[in-house]
Amino acid sequence: MKRAVIIAMLTLAPVYAGEIAPSERRSGYDFMAADTKAMQDDDTANPGMLWVLDGEALWKQKQGTAGKACADCHGDAAASMKGVAARYPAFDKTLGRPVSLDQRINLCRADHQQAEPLAYESHDLLALNAYVAAQSKGMPIAVGDDPELKPFVEKGHELFMQRQGQLNLACVNCHDDNWEKKLAGSPITQGQPTGYPTYRLEWQTVGSIERRMRGCITGVRAKPYDFGAPELVELELYLMMRARDMAMEAPAVRP
Repeated sequence: MKRAVIIAMLTLAPVYAGEIAPSERRSGYDFMAADTKAMQDDDTANPGMLWVLDGEALWKQKQGTAGKACADCHGDAAASMKGVAARYPAFDKTLGRPVSLDQRINLCRADHQQAEPLAYESHDLLALNAYVAAQSKGMPIAVGDDPELKPFVEKGHELFMQRQGQLNLACVNCHDDNWEKKLAGSPITQGQPTGYPTYRLEWQTVGSIERRMRGCITGVRAKPYDFGAPELVELELYLMMRARDMAMEAPAVRP
């Protein structure tokens, strides 16, 4: 039985040529200055914890025409949500495709609370995401156990390798080929998605991984995908697979 599980895991988590070896994979935290690390490490100094606290309040707040709160179905998030964010994006059998944690929150709102979806990058959606993600802090990323995800992981990998925009660059050119070098004075990280939603000092707010990916796409002078686009979910899925077994940090702090 144990051997069968190991074989399945190897099948579900393909290792692509040229990828960073697991032993060399590093969180963006490792590239930060000491003062930024200290800000992330101290919950009383980490600005992202304000979103977590707001998310906790929203978790208990009754919403929609059903008059239900997240807690009415899921109870104490510290127990029911432990490890959940570490498994997203996850395959949705009804939709026949992977969905992000943001999308799962909105699906739950529609199906169980009969409430309107929260807008991408809205305070409330980021707060709920941050609260759920915080319950997995320190846990290993565990995306990819569902075999139905495999073709979507491959699509995400293709996008990671695809050159685009006026600068004709792909994600791989920075995050695999040139990590630890500098761009405009800032270190180039490996792009490991361990800490989302993340408080970025550049943004002066919390933002999702989709905001960060769209920023990168804009940076190479290409047209970014819309929030929630399948391509962004597939790219996030590949990145999470690439970071498998790395520890969750949300809400992280980054420059």
